[in-house]
Amino acid sequence: MDKRDIQFHIVPMEEHHGEAISTWRYDSPYDIYSWLPWEQMKALDVEFGNPVLRAEQYVSVLDGEGNLAGFAQYFPMENITRLGIGMRPDLCGHGLGKSFVLTIVKEGQRRAPSNVIDLEVLTWNTRAIRAYQKSGFVITDLYEKMTPGAISKPYYCMVYRGERL
Repeated sequence: MDKRDIQFHIVPMEEHHGEAISTWRYDSPYDIYSWLPWEQMKALDVEFGNPVLRAEQYVSVLDGEGNLAGFAQYFPMENITRLGIGMRPDLCGHGLGKSFVLTIVKEGQRRAPSNVIDLEVLTWNTRAIRAYQKSGFVITDLYEKMTPGAISKPYYCMVYRGERL
């Protein structure tokens, strides 16, 4: 089967998923998206290391064989569902982005049908931007914000304008 034919599905993020995600390491320049070690995330009670936040905002994305392929965060804002998206590093750059992103969008629409769906992406991340554009997102804004490394960098805000799934 061609990797582009993989069907993804959403499940609640379990603790072992978070532990696995925290071990993923991305090649430079994408290494900015790597997470802290799992024990440190739990000790600091941050992101999906916090069991309440993990249950309320995070999901795991599995492939058709039930393997962990990535995750999504549905960050609630007023009338907006802001997405955080992460794909397992060895799957990146292989033409899976559109199917992966649309699976995440569909779940966002299910959770809050009347919300606008958006996301933020560093302007240099052309690989992700292409996947988002192929999935129906358009760039609507440009602004500076802090990266995970506490450096101010330019980001695009992209809004989903594709057909409602």
